[in-house]
Amino acid sequence: MTDYRNDPRFRGIMPFETRCWLSSPTMHGDEQRWVDEAILTNWVSTVGENIDVVEKECAEKIGRKYAVGLGSGTAALHLAIRLAGERLYGRQPVHIGTLQGHRVFCSDCTFDATVNPVAYEGGEAVFIDTEPDSWNMSPEALEKAFEIYPDVKLIVLAHLYGTPGKCDEIRAVADKHGALIVEDAAESFGATYKGVQTGCFGDYAIISFNGNKIITGSSGGMFLTDSEEDARKIRKWSTQSRENAPWYQHEELGYNYRMSNIIAGVIRGQLPYLEKHIAQKREVYFRYREGLKDLPVQMNPIPENVVPNYWLSCMMIKEEAMCRQERGDKTASYSSAPGKTCPTEILEALAAFKAEGRPIWKPMHLQPIYRNHPFVTARGETREGDTGSRLFCYGLCLPSDNKMTAEQQARVIEIIHRCFR
Repeated sequence: MTDYRNDPRFRGIMPFETRCWLSSPTMHGDEQRWVDEAILTNWVSTVGENIDVVEKECAEKIGRKYAVGLGSGTAALHLAIRLAGERLYGRQPVHIGTLQGHRVFCSDCTFDATVNPVAYEGGEAVFIDTEPDSWNMSPEALEKAFEIYPDVKLIVLAHLYGTPGKCDEIRAVADKHGALIVEDAAESFGATYKGVQTGCFGDYAIISFNGNKIITGSSGGMFLTDSEEDARKIRKWSTQSRENAPWYQHEELGYNYRMSNIIAGVIRGQLPYLEKHIAQKREVYFRYREGLKDLPVQMNPIPENVVPNYWLSCMMIKEEAMCRQERGDKTASYSSAPGKTCPTEILEALAAFKAEGRPIWKPMHLQPIYRNHPFVTARGETREGDTGSRLFCYGLCLPSDNKMTAEQQARVIEIIHRCFR
C-alpha cells in the first residue's frame, strides 16, 4: 500500500479530523421521543402505536394500500419471495421451500440480500445483466432470459444506489410472460419513476431501514402490497404463524421477523426528514458531478423520467484512464501510472485521509457462492463484456454522507484529482 501521507502528489492534504463516512445515520432528536414513549408505556415488543404509525405512513408515502413492518429488509424480501412462490406453485412441505426446483430471474448488480432468499426457498437464481443507462436490470437481457428459460415465473428486481430501473419495460416483459415481480426498493425509498414511487412497481415490494439507508431505524424493513389478504399472511408468518387458538397452534412455517415497537419509534422519528435527507444527498451528488467534470470519469447515471433519492454517489473511471488493477476474491493490487488511476488506488487514498468509499457491488454471477448459476446478457448466456463486471472493475462509491460539508467534499474531490497525477 502506498504511503499517501508522504506521497508528493498529496502534499498539503490534511486528514479529516473525524471520519468522513460513506453513508451514516443522521438522527434529529424526534427518534428519542418515540423510543422513550415505547419504553415508558411498556410497549417494547412487536405491537404498539409506533408500528401502526410507520406502517400507515410508509404505505401512504409510497402509494401502496398496505405495509407490514419487519425486522429487516432481508426478512421482508424473504417473506415476499416465499409468498410469491406459494402463489405460483402452492404451499410446499415444511422441509422444502416454495421455490424448490424452480428458477428465478434476479438482478445481478446488487447486494446478496436481494437474492439469498431465493436460495432460502430452494430456488435457483438466474442472474440478469445490468444495463448502462441506470445500472439496473437490463430489459433486453431479461427478454433474452425468457427465450432461454421460458418456464420462469418470478423476477426479483433491485434499484441500485437509489436510482430506479426501467420499471415500465421490465413490467411489460414480466406481463408478456406471466411472471410476478418482487421489487427490492431497499436503497431507493423516496425515489420516483415517471412520478411514481419505487415500491409501487412489483406485485410485492420491500424497503429497508438499515443503518446506512436514506432514513433508518438502525434496522428494520417493510413489506408492501395492495392485498389485505397478503398483508395479513405476512403478519402471521412474521410472528411464527400462530393460529387463533387458546394455545400455540402452528399449521404452517413461521418466523420471528416482526418489527419491534422500539425500532419503529426510531423510524417514526426519521420519516418526517426523508425529503430533507434526499435534498442533502442530491447536493452531494451534484457537487461531485461539478467537481469531477474535468476528469476522465462519469457519475452514476440519472435516466429520463427518473428522480433518484441519490443515496450513494458513484463514479466510473474511463477505460483509457485506468492503471493496471488486479482483484482476487479477497484482495486487490494495482500499479500506479502517471495520469491514470483505478478504484483500488482511490479507495486507499481516501482511507489514508479518513474518508470511507466502497467498490461498486461485485456482481452476483462473480460471487463464489453463485458462480455456477446461469447468467444472461442481451446476447445470451455469455460472460464476456457484461455491464456489471465493467461497473465493478471501473467503478467506486464515493463518500456520500448527508452530513458532509461542502468543504469536506472539496477535500475528497481534491484527493481524487491527485490520484490522476
